[in-house]
Amino acid sequence: MIETIVNQGNKILIFSSFVKHLKLIAAELIKNDLRFAFLTGETLDREAEIKKFSQGDIPVFLISIKAGGTGLNLTQANYVFIIDPWWNPSVEAQAIARAHRSGQKNSVMVYRFLSKDTIEEKIQKYQQKKTDLAENFVPSKQEILEIL
Repeated sequence: MIETIVNQGNKILIFSSFVKHLKLIAAELIKNDLRFAFLTGETLDREAEIKKFSQGDIPVFLISIKAGGTGLNLTQANYVFIIDPWWNPSVEAQAIARAHRSGQKNSVMVYRFLSKDTIEEKIQKYQQKKTDLAENFVPSKQEILEIL
């Protein structure tokens, strides 16, 4: 999937909660001669990795969710992969927002990957329950406006 998207001239942000997952993906990218940037809490030169992706011809950016949660504006990407779900849906929304910012000229496609009968599948169900609960108790912007 990554090769197909890259061969079509697109750029991808790949987020994971686990650095080990990112390293596994990096190993496959290396095997397939695909260049990438890599950002985790262990990254020494954060700005260099961001610049490599945003200003260079690097098509894939591997990012740990914690390291990529703030301060990134990556509108060069038009695909976002969430490799494993985070228990808090707003964290995923922040990850997706890295590509979906003002200045984005393309549609952003988001893919969430889940394996059947895994803890990730249970997390996804938990996220949906949490979202449903929030929607029932927190009024929407429209409802707030109507109250005012």
